[in-house]
Amino acid sequence: MGTIVSFHAHPDDESIATAGTLAKAVKAGHRVVIVFATRGELGEPVPGVLAEGEQLPVRRSAECYESAKAIGAARVEFLGYVDSGMMGEPSNDAPYCFWQAPVEHAAKRLAVILDEEEPDILTIYDDNGGYGHPDHIQVHRVGKRAGELSAVPVVAQSTINRDWMIRGMRGLAESGQVPEGWDGPTAEPPPDFGKPETEITHRVEAVDFTDQKRASMRAHASQMGPEHFMLALPEPMFAMGFGTEFYIVADPPSPAVAPDVFIELFLPMR
Repeated sequence: MGTIVSFHAHPDDESIATAGTLAKAVKAGHRVVIVFATRGELGEPVPGVLAEGEQLPVRRSAECYESAKAIGAARVEFLGYVDSGMMGEPSNDAPYCFWQAPVEHAAKRLAVILDEEEPDILTIYDDNGGYGHPDHIQVHRVGKRAGELSAVPVVAQSTINRDWMIRGMRGLAESGQVPEGWDGPTAEPPPDFGKPETEITHRVEAVDFTDQKRASMRAHASQMGPEHFMLALPEPMFAMGFGTEFYIVADPPSPAVAPDVFIELFLPMR
């Protein structure tokens, strides 16, 4: 049995970025642990979803456990930092936010969990955090360093395949299948959104686990209501858009020494 530790910035990031990979790993008999840097204190709740007096970070913490249950994860941990908000906002300067955390100190916090779990794979984000969110960039920096401190065999950077997304959105537009009222990504995303396919090294085919992925997303009901553009997608379109997850592995191990869980799940792009 192998182990994957999946490190994320906020509750619901694990659902969107890696839930298919993690559910597939659990189904194959591997152990999955999810670690969150923050409790998503600055998220915008779906109108009317919180009960009177209910605090958003408390609700979002509980949703993490529901998501983990949908995935089959064995353990959930929080590093204890505070959501930094979007890039350029005053909240970025709060001394207690994750963006301001010293990388070495935060990496040591994560390394405590890594040393306990001795994972074969640590998942983090790419160097731009997928789309430039400061907490996502910090996950890359902190996770990369923690992987070094704990000598994790494989550090896999979850990323958005920009070319894949553009092809898919153009295909939908040309076929006229874009759902009515669609407010999701366009066929021409911002230039800092995702990575070109030439930089992506591996993919995980998880189309058979989209039910678990959608259930993981639904668990985060404070952030994604039934009308959210991702959850509102028809099943075939959801499977097409979210059934493959992409990664950058900067230093992939040779087949002779690669962990079994890595060989089993992570397919080379080329």
